[in-house]
Amino acid sequence: MTGSDVPLSFTLAYVPGVTPTKWVRTWNERLPEVTLDLVQVTPAEAEGRIRERAADAALLRLPIDREGLHAIPLYTETTVVVVPKDHLVAAADEVSIEDLADAVVLHPLDDTLGWEKLPGQPAIERPETTADAIELVAAGVGLLVVPQSLARLHHRKDLTYRPLTDAPESRVALSWLEDETTDLMEQFIGIVRGRTVNSTRGRPAPEKTPAKAKAKAKRPEKPAVNKSRQQTPKRGKPRRRS
Repeated sequence: MTGSDVPLSFTLAYVPGVTPTKWVRTWNERLPEVTLDLVQVTPAEAEGRIRERAADAALLRLPIDREGLHAIPLYTETTVVVVPKDHLVAAADEVSIEDLADAVVLHPLDDTLGWEKLPGQPAIERPETTADAIELVAAGVGLLVVPQSLARLHHRKDLTYRPLTDAPESRVALSWLEDETTDLMEQFIGIVRGRTVNSTRGRPAPEKTPAKAKAKAKRPEKPAVNKSRQQTPKRGKPRRRS
């Protein structure tokens, strides 16, 4: 294959709970000739995929090591506590960390919430993943605090969740290598930021016309005078002959 024969592609990694569907749809509409490859990765893998150039960009959760990486925060998620449906917490519209003081709160190894102090009582062991922790909640072992998207991702009929008002929040960001801001990367940045297909980003701005020139342009032009037409001088009245 020659260079021109190699099909263009863009690889996007994303962590569980992040849904890139609407951005993928826009990409396919605007760049149908460029394949967008999606790769789901764990939170621990996301940053490494970018640094190893195994992905052109990643949708991940902050914080990350920003050395050598760009990161554009996209949105902040609501934090919730996942509980069995018959738990006392399920009767409230929302709860605080203080309300969980006496409960066992699970802290999985893939947790990305920036806790200064973990809520509730610690479990004997930390679950390896959020999915494992969900199973333990269903078994009545403890409660789990996660971003709302993960509670939805791991939905079960026997579990529910409520907003946790004073907990750390999860921020989702788009990240890529500082020295890899390619044209395709710029295209994806524009899509996630909601720019239209006719966005002027990267194009020279039109020169502004001075106000006086604009005013002059609006004035109607005076009709041109045809210099070839000369006025006939007026003649006096003819004299009477006596």
